[in-house]
Amino acid sequence: MQRLLPAVVLTMVAGPSLAAIVMTIQISGAAGLRALLSRLLAWRVGAVWYAAALFIAPLTVLAVLLALTLVSPHFLPAIFGAEDKAAILLPGLAAGLIAGLFEEIGWTGFAVPRLRSQLGFVATGLVVGGLWGLWHLVVALWGSGTPSGQLAPVMLLSQIAFYAGVLPPYRLLMLWVHDRTGSLPLAMLMHGSLTAATTFVFAPPVSEGERLAYHIVLSVAFWMLAAMVMARSGRVGSRWRHDQAM
Repeated sequence: MQRLLPAVVLTMVAGPSLAAIVMTIQISGAAGLRALLSRLLAWRVGAVWYAAALFIAPLTVLAVLLALTLVSPHFLPAIFGAEDKAAILLPGLAAGLIAGLFEEIGWTGFAVPRLRSQLGFVATGLVVGGLWGLWHLVVALWGSGTPSGQLAPVMLLSQIAFYAGVLPPYRLLMLWVHDRTGSLPLAMLMHGSLTAATTFVFAPPVSEGERLAYHIVLSVAFWMLAAMVMARSGRVGSRWRHDQAM
C-alpha cells in the first residue's frame, strides 16, 4: 500500500485536470485552453461567497462531529485534542489547496460549463458529483492495495458512504456557489475546505464502525443543505450558463 500511495495521490489530484486540458485542446485548440486557464483569474466576487466557499464544509463537519460527541467522546474533532494544532492545521490547509487547485480545473473548469449548457442545476450537480465520488472511490480502493472484496465490509461501506453519500450533495452546493459567481478559484477553495476539514483538521480518531456512522450522518447533513439549495435553484445561473459555457 505504501508503494502505491504516491501514484494514488498523483492520479487522484492531477487526473481530472490533465484529462480536461487534453480534451480542451482536442475540442477547442489553443484558444480554448487559454480561455480555460484565464478563468483562474476570476477572483473578484463578493465576500459572502468567499465565506460560503470557505466555511460551509468545516462548519457542517464540525456541527456533525460535536453532535456525535453526545453519543461517544471518540468523535471529538482531531484538532481539539491535539497538542500541536499547527501540525494538523497546516498540512490540512496545504493538502486542501493542492487538491482544489488541480482537481477543479477538470471538474468545474471543464465538465461543469459543458454540462450546464445542456442540463439543469440539479442534473449537472448530480452528474458531476456522482463522477467525482466514483473517481475518488475507485482510486481509494486502488490505493488500499486490496481488492474491494477483501476489505472489511464496514470499511468498504464507510468509503461508499463518504464518496457516494457526501460528495454528490457537496457538489450541488459547489455548483450553487459557482452558478452565482462563475468563479473557478472559488470552486477550488470550496473543494479544498472539504478536503482539509474531513481528511485532516477535524478527522476524528474513531473505529471503522464509528467512521461509518459519522459518514452516514455527514451525508444526511449535506443532503439536507443541498435540498434547501435545490428547492430555490430551479432557474439559478441561466445567464451564466449561456454566456460562459465554452
